[in-house]
Amino acid sequence: MNLRIFGWSYAVTVVSLVIAFLYGSWQALILCAILGILEVSLSFDNAVVNATILERMSEFWQRIFLTIGILIAVFGMRLVFPLLIVGVTANLSPVEAVTLALERRPEDDPTSYAYLLNEAYPQIAAFGGMFLFMLFLDWMFEDRDIKWLRPIEKFLARIGQIERISVVLAVIALVLLSQLLAEDPAVVLLAGSLGLITYLAVQGLGQFFESAGQAQMEEVEGHDAPARNGGPTELAKATGKAGFFLFLYLEVLDAAFSFDGVIGAFAITPDPIIIALGLGLIGAMFVRSLTVFLVRKGTLADYVYLEHGAHWAIGALAVILLIGIGPFHVDEIVTGLIGVVFIGAALFSSIRRNRRLAAQGIDPHKTADELAADRA
Repeated sequence: MNLRIFGWSYAVTVVSLVIAFLYGSWQALILCAILGILEVSLSFDNAVVNATILERMSEFWQRIFLTIGILIAVFGMRLVFPLLIVGVTANLSPVEAVTLALERRPEDDPTSYAYLLNEAYPQIAAFGGMFLFMLFLDWMFEDRDIKWLRPIEKFLARIGQIERISVVLAVIALVLLSQLLAEDPAVVLLAGSLGLITYLAVQGLGQFFESAGQAQMEEVEGHDAPARNGGPTELAKATGKAGFFLFLYLEVLDAAFSFDGVIGAFAITPDPIIIALGLGLIGAMFVRSLTVFLVRKGTLADYVYLEHGAHWAIGALAVILLIGIGPFHVDEIVTGLIGVVFIGAALFSSIRRNRRLAAQGIDPHKTADELAADRA
């Protein structure tokens, strides 16, 4: 099972390391391996959140995510996106941007590829930070049956009863941070607004088509196929337009998660080829395999607090990105460790919960309502 899921990731890793060695000898191979490890460590929370969305998709759209989606992740976000950012901010043509990327100039050279990309970090951080901040707020303001950090999450759920409170708080945060931290507030406001609009548009369209698809499927004769591991029933899984917009949402989400890693990679090497091999091929492949592993194994149903930990990690990453529009930059290793700590704590809490319920003779997979009924 594990080899079926991770087999391609292992194969791609070997091929990528060989290409890196042929491209730049042992130094390139080591840098490529470091970048792959960095991407995986930064993306545990990404994989968990991806899994919560992927398990709602049909098997067809899951395959699309693992095939076409990986091409978008590797070549779109890890290779084309940095070139596009440098080209737009430096007023360069695509050919000039590629030529500049392949030139080996010092990172502190104002005309170097790495320097120009770092100069564009405030706009990138504002866009990605707002997208992730909205994702965090919308999830935290939802009143869920299962709560991890109960006092905090109950308080946030009460606040969430206010209409559009997540949008209001996100806009206030963007305006304050752009005015207090940004050198060019107008540019940061524009980028952050685009991040907010992108989130609302993709999320809204995804929910609309998912609801429409479920309504159509409910009219199908017969009974739903039984859900595996507490996930959605087979008929409830998104297909057609619903699946397409969930796929689109996953890709935008992956893009938002990758911003910090792409920028941070230039602290290790400015070479776009090594970055594409390490972050893109090795890192992105393993993140996708990990996502599928979580879905196939029903891990999110077994360890119910993992999703909570992932969203708290998203909130931390969003804050780190947003304060990055000013002079404050948090090291990418610290960013990755924060995510690992949140998810590790959530996993530990889930294991303790399962053991406690099992000791009481209660099935830990039961819903909160079912558990309350048992206790009554």
